[in-house]
Amino acid sequence: VLPPAEAAADRAEVPGDGVGERPARLAVIAMGKCGGRELNYVSDVDVVFVGEGDLNIAAKLASSMMRVAGEACFDVDAALRPEGKAGALVRTLDGHIGYYRRWAHTWEFQALLKARPVAGDPELGRRYLAEITPMVWAAADRDNFVADVQRMRARVERHLPSELAERELKLGRGGLRDVEFAVQLLQLVHGRSDPALRDRSTLDALGALGSGGYVGRADAAGLRESYQLLRTVEHRLQLQRLRRTHLFPAEDNETELRWLARAAGISPQRGRTAGEILQAEFRRHATRIRHLHEKLFYRPLLDAVSRVPSEGLRLTTAQALDRLAALGYAAPDGALQHIRSLTSGMSRRAAIQRALLPVLLDLLASTPDPDRGLLAYRRVSEALAETPWYLRVLRDEGAVVEHLATVLGTSKFVPDLMVRAPEVLRLLGDPAALTGRDPADVATSLRQTVRRHTDLGEAVASARSLRRHELARIACADVLGLLEVPEVCRALSSVWVAVLESALDAAIRVQAAEWGSTPARMAVIGMGRLGGAELGYGSDADVLFVCEPTTPAGVQDAVRFASAVAELVRNMLGAPSQDPALQVDTDLRPEGRSGPLVRTLDSYRAYYAKWGDIWEFQALLRARFVAGDAGLAQRFLSAIAEFRYPEGGIDQASAREIRRIKARVDNERLPRGADPKTHAKLGRGGLSDVEWTVQLLQLQHAYRVAALRSTSTVDGLRVAADAGLIGQSDAEGLIDSWLLVTRVRNAATLVRGKPTDQVPTSGRELVAVASILDHMDEDDPGGFLDYYHRITRRARAVVERVFYES
Repeated sequence: VLPPAEAAADRAEVPGDGVGERPARLAVIAMGKCGGRELNYVSDVDVVFVGEGDLNIAAKLASSMMRVAGEACFDVDAALRPEGKAGALVRTLDGHIGYYRRWAHTWEFQALLKARPVAGDPELGRRYLAEITPMVWAAADRDNFVADVQRMRARVERHLPSELAERELKLGRGGLRDVEFAVQLLQLVHGRSDPALRDRSTLDALGALGSGGYVGRADAAGLRESYQLLRTVEHRLQLQRLRRTHLFPAEDNETELRWLARAAGISPQRGRTAGEILQAEFRRHATRIRHLHEKLFYRPLLDAVSRVPSEGLRLTTAQALDRLAALGYAAPDGALQHIRSLTSGMSRRAAIQRALLPVLLDLLASTPDPDRGLLAYRRVSEALAETPWYLRVLRDEGAVVEHLATVLGTSKFVPDLMVRAPEVLRLLGDPAALTGRDPADVATSLRQTVRRHTDLGEAVASARSLRRHELARIACADVLGLLEVPEVCRALSSVWVAVLESALDAAIRVQAAEWGSTPARMAVIGMGRLGGAELGYGSDADVLFVCEPTTPAGVQDAVRFASAVAELVRNMLGAPSQDPALQVDTDLRPEGRSGPLVRTLDSYRAYYAKWGDIWEFQALLRARFVAGDAGLAQRFLSAIAEFRYPEGGIDQASAREIRRIKARVDNERLPRGADPKTHAKLGRGGLSDVEWTVQLLQLQHAYRVAALRSTSTVDGLRVAADAGLIGQSDAEGLIDSWLLVTRVRNAATLVRGKPTDQVPTSGRELVAVASILDHMDEDDPGGFLDYYHRITRRARAVVERVFYES
């Protein structure tokens, strides 16, 4: 219609005999549904006019063309032109270009997606398109581009009368505009680097988004089906009376519903009228459209992708190396190799990686070690290549990508676990799921899982698997700053306790099957950090094994049985594995490594009464029940109370002996060359200083201050302050130091990937540790060390007064 109308207007308006140079040239650019070849039966035709020569004549041509076309068929609307109805009807090409470069709003570039020359001067139309197209595909580089598009959609919804919003096929929630806005936003963001997405047709663009991996196949198919149904309903409604309408019939309008259902090819089924079926289908498809619209249109990754400059998406090798170096990658060549490995080929996996990597590279650049983070991402991606949900989660859940980049660019400990516990990756987008698991629930789950296995190897494997999952979950939450130090320690300790419970239960079942009976009850007593529920990522489990016979005359059999069980527990947990070590340490038992692995309750009592040293009584301050027979454990704890909480407190000679032992331990066990100012365990104001101080107070006063009988360092210090045994300020100084040093020790293990007591003093490792503690300052990582020294110096001064001089 438009070309004949334009020709008729041309004949009517252009003066002269038609020979020689024309005084005006006019190109008609279709926009909106006409541009996308998606017109309804009753629809406006949106156009923009471009002119050359005498613009007055061109404007008359345009006006006449609009009138002729409107009288013949469709109304022609030029409101999408620059400045809208307030702007000139016809502009020159330079006028259009100047406007779009300086004044255009984001929505105007979105509208230009559909621009297509349809009438008038073809060469002028082609030139217009050639000039405008690059601007369209650079629009996503504008500040706040994604937010602007999202606000525009919200504004359209707000202007709808509330009583019509659920029936409006075009503009309502779950309507056609939801599909179109989502598709167009994805096109504009990803189409900068992928020409396959540059299609005017909504359905063709949706197909390209699905094929390219930008939208899940099922989501693309669902949107297509629902969009087509709504367009079909829209067409039928307009055909009924050949008038413009987008309003679905009201629920109580059975006549209209019946007519529309029949027009759409829907028949009654199983006692339901055609109208009822149509209404249910309309609601189902509108709900699906709205769900997918919100999933895609508000995808956090879109905003992150849009912030990557267009030139950063299309680079030569040399430019890519320069950009990687500028982002902070120390080895750009290596980083480029990782990128090529992840994106090579024509697979859907490679396509999704190509969409993800520009964002990921920028996110990793903000982490302490981008190179290691990218390598870890490649390892995780290759290991999970056949995991169907992996890339889908990264593409659809922006928070997962952001948190994954932080974790991989900070920690060497997590990637190895994540490869073998990939399900944790899905939790990264949900902080509540990452942190909200109750340690008691974790322990119960682990025990129940292990008990389902009759084979010892399978039982141990299941215990390791659940521990691996929990370690990865806790470590991710820790790196992201979602857990406080006591929460991390309790969670790690709870996992260890559950593993011990499960291993003990499995070992007892194995030995009972071999013996044909169970001649002993057993309990595992946690000692050291396990007893205090203060374990770190690299901590061993210090334990004592205690048993008692199930028959009065069976002491020897009980000890033999229990020793076999204990040995089996140690061996199966300590077996070599790719996971962090599970070492069960029994060196705190009477006589150390020279003594029997398991003793009866009477044997423990007799040993401590006759041979126990003050350091052994000090070690018993941490003793608590962790696994096995609770009644036996309680009898053991009652039996050792007189040794760890001696009546009247320890004497001065014993206190001097404790001070002497600590001085020797600090001197002999501090690694050669280690800086005592930055050694977490044995350094000044470190863990040993604080723990020995509170333990001395417990040995001296717990006999009369019952609340001081705690295995927790922090709780012990708080009680000591409340009881007046130590000044409140001194207690706070010790607590601050213990919490800081514990967190630094954990952070250093997360960063290095292996247990360590040495605080990094320079380089990326120091920056990474500081970032975990939220002291990130790449320009001055030494500021964190100054803070560490200040806190530990204060604690050391308290230790000198309270531990050494009191």
